[in-house]
Amino acid sequence: MEIRSIRGMNDILPEDSILWKQVRDTMHYVLGSYGFREILIPVLEETRLFQRGIGETTDIVEKEMYTFEDKSGQSLTLRPEATASIVRAYVQHHLYASGKVEKLYFWGPMFRYERPQKGRYRQFYQIDVEAFGSNDPTLDTDIIASLYDFLTTLNVPGVTIEINSLGCPNCRPAYHKALKAYFSDKIDKLCPDCKSRLVRNPLRILDCKVETCHELALKAPNIHEFLCDTCKNHFQGVQSYLEDLHIPTRLNPMMVRGLDYYVQTTFEAVSENLGAQNAVAGGGRYDGLVKQLGGPDIPGIGYAMGMERLIMILQDIRKEPLSWPCDLFIATLGDKARRYGITLASKIRKEGKVCEFSYEPKSLKALMKLANRLNARFTAIIGEDELQRKEIVLRNMATREQTTLPVDDTLTEKITGLLDG
Repeated sequence: MEIRSIRGMNDILPEDSILWKQVRDTMHYVLGSYGFREILIPVLEETRLFQRGIGETTDIVEKEMYTFEDKSGQSLTLRPEATASIVRAYVQHHLYASGKVEKLYFWGPMFRYERPQKGRYRQFYQIDVEAFGSNDPTLDTDIIASLYDFLTTLNVPGVTIEINSLGCPNCRPAYHKALKAYFSDKIDKLCPDCKSRLVRNPLRILDCKVETCHELALKAPNIHEFLCDTCKNHFQGVQSYLEDLHIPTRLNPMMVRGLDYYVQTTFEAVSENLGAQNAVAGGGRYDGLVKQLGGPDIPGIGYAMGMERLIMILQDIRKEPLSWPCDLFIATLGDKARRYGITLASKIRKEGKVCEFSYEPKSLKALMKLANRLNARFTAIIGEDELQRKEIVLRNMATREQTTLPVDDTLTEKITGLLDG
């Protein structure tokens, strides 16, 4: 009986992984242009990192984490998100000692035990972008602009940034009190989860997807009526700078995000191609998180982007499937030709070209079919007769034009020149 993958944990096959590579290449290019540096973090962390960092009243901590004890009895958790881990690394390695704004990015797998559905899996991949060291609205703007530029560089259609402010520890308590008063009168209409949230964190009710709770939330007090002057000025600054950059934005006072550490600016990137569940990425400011996890009182802001949902959009807008590049296929006929061909392939690869080789003996007709399946741009045909004449045949697979090249010390240079031409 065959062994199959675990439910909600999927394979990414070669025909799909080329699009994943394109996303990663774009990530490195765009984020690099903003001065972000790549960081790599462990898959496993102490459970208390996520309990303290994410918040014990969140669905992630309460219901979705893969948590277990190792052989020493220590409670460990497969990371359900990356921000807490990156903050932990930032504190542990004293990256704040540089005195500059530290801008980091990461991509890799996350793990949450939830019902698998299209675009949402138990092992899923995220791009995570974080910046530490300033609470100025210009940093919020730069973070949001990097997200917008990343998506538009990938040609994601209809990207809009929805933004909101969640206030700060000074002004949020009054809003919590107003929410409790509003929802307490309607407690019988709340779902079981929101009845619990009403006591522990009423802000989370605004994020509930149950229809009755959502309808009640639409008429709940607006957080912008409770913002202190500092938060109002900060949010107005972010909106003004985004307008200067001509980034399309939409105010969404219902946006609270799913994690407890967010303050002030929150945002989501939405695409017209995803229907009701149209969020591609989201994030916000978390000025108290570094201190909460044992570091100095340094502000931070960032966002996370689900790779699977992004890949779904890109697959929908592609008119033709992508294929792995192959600059040259070396087709050999005979043992001597195979010996020479494998040496030539090594030289071509050292010139930075993608070169495939005919590993199994085949007829010339079969080798040409293989070259087409590999999407080779050129094929070098090497047979016993060609080697005796000290020459090879280079065939352009698109035009079918053939060029005879002498086998000498300049052969590699001539082939790479034609591949570049």
